[in-house]
Amino acid sequence: MSKKLIYLNGKKSVEVQYGAEDAIVEVYIDGVAHQFDENNPNKLEYALATKRKKYSEFLNNQFENLIILTGAGSSVGIGKDIKIGEETKERKGRLLAELWDDVKEVISEETLHEFCKLVKYEDKFKNEGEDEQYVKNLEKLLSLANISKNYVEHIPVDGKQKIIIEDIIKKIEEVIKTNCTLKLPENAPHTLFIEKITKRKVTLPRAKIFTLNYDTLFEQAGRKKNFTIIDGFSFSHPRTFSGRNFELDIVSRNSSRVKEEDNFIQKVFHLYKPHGSVDWTNEENQIIQKDEPDKSLMIYPKDSKYESSYEQPYFEMMSRFQQNVRNENTLLICIGFSFNDKHIVTAIVEALEQNPGFQLMVVNKGIDNWSKSFNPIFEAAKIHNNIVLVDEVFEDFARYYPDLKSYNQEDAKKIILNINNSQHE
Repeated sequence: MSKKLIYLNGKKSVEVQYGAEDAIVEVYIDGVAHQFDENNPNKLEYALATKRKKYSEFLNNQFENLIILTGAGSSVGIGKDIKIGEETKERKGRLLAELWDDVKEVISEETLHEFCKLVKYEDKFKNEGEDEQYVKNLEKLLSLANISKNYVEHIPVDGKQKIIIEDIIKKIEEVIKTNCTLKLPENAPHTLFIEKITKRKVTLPRAKIFTLNYDTLFEQAGRKKNFTIIDGFSFSHPRTFSGRNFELDIVSRNSSRVKEEDNFIQKVFHLYKPHGSVDWTNEENQIIQKDEPDKSLMIYPKDSKYESSYEQPYFEMMSRFQQNVRNENTLLICIGFSFNDKHIVTAIVEALEQNPGFQLMVVNKGIDNWSKSFNPIFEAAKIHNNIVLVDEVFEDFARYYPDLKSYNQEDAKKIILNINNSQHE
């Protein structure tokens, strides 16, 4: 039998124990086995409801500063199918391991195999009864390729095409960019999530979303519901980037004059993209936002992304993240983040160690000890009540995130006049 934690916050926890055929045989609440009566036979349902009640109670506290950090888990499986010529292709958010398969399809399995040999990518595994296969670690492959491109040359055997490392790197990056160019579906959780996190007292700082994803799902969700997005780009066209634009806010000027105070409007949030975006590009030494640029400004997955984060516009985004996690009374919610990005993890660990007013919530599919970099936070969550770990996918988290209706100011009701039908007809 195995146990699985689905909620952890110091001494507060929800844990399920599995028996034969993955059936749940016990549910432990705060370390104590729950005694079920005949009226409540569904143990999984009870465990999930208890978990959601616990994190809702935690989130019902009004934190002065609310920061959201999202990784691949907030985009995986989300998107619309697109039509290319006569063919309809699925275009949904994908994990790096899945992008490996996309690269193989584009450049061929044989070329990918030769490329791996050329750059000395040797990570392999073998299941019983199967041939040896490569570990699908696209980040490590690109890291080795970028190291090799300046001094390794492919000498093809007779009849084989020569592999140019730099050309393959460009093709892999193009595959990543293409598969991260997503369209927001009607049922995407981003819209609901934005609406909930922005329901705050007008006197509190704006909610801030930092997304490590290249896609524009949060931007599309914001525009869909008429939100104003403070993202570092000007409101004029072309939209040009400047860190000073993050200092802007939106107020109702007439109301401010009457009350002699700032009257901040609703439906505004900040958006930061530390790894770049599919719709950013550099033209004439200006960083601009543009639909379908030829060359996007993105930090592609590789070891050197830590160093790349010191270049603009990425440096501005990372600086803002570091500043924000140092503020008093701050809650950082990490959603679908793997904790494998050194520069991001370093800032979070520093905040946990140095900022007594900092609280962390991690929302991931699985919160047990699943990576070396995450292990210290997992262990700390067993002891400290300022760290909350939640086993939940983004879609469900957005659905069960508490809706603070007391801060909801609905849009003015629209007046629709039917002037098509004359009263004399």
